[in-house]
Amino acid sequence: MWVVRLALQRPYTIVVMARLMILLGVTSILTMPTDIFPHIDIPIVSLIWTYSSISPDEMAKRVAAITERALTTTVNDIEHMESQSYTGLSIIKIYFHPKPR
Repeated sequence: MWVVRLALQRPYTIVVMARLMILLGVTSILTMPTDIFPHIDIPIVSLIWTYSSISPDEMAKRVAAITERALTTTVNDIEHMESQSYTGLSIIKIYFHPKPR
């Protein structure tokens, strides 16, 4: 409640503080270093298929093999693929040819 009384007693102070917070927020966003999100140029895509209670052998035969076959016929510039199958889970990594800069 004291904040409301302060805002009603000193409205110009509150307006100046709000503008100062906006100004400092914008300048901190613009001057923040962007090295926490570096540019990563690794052409890899991972596909994850889940199907509960299927053995790893069945996941490899029914899901991973069919997906890999479909990807090789429909997607261009694939260098190679790797797949791992677990119980109810299949992970397929697709490595693409790097493009020259």
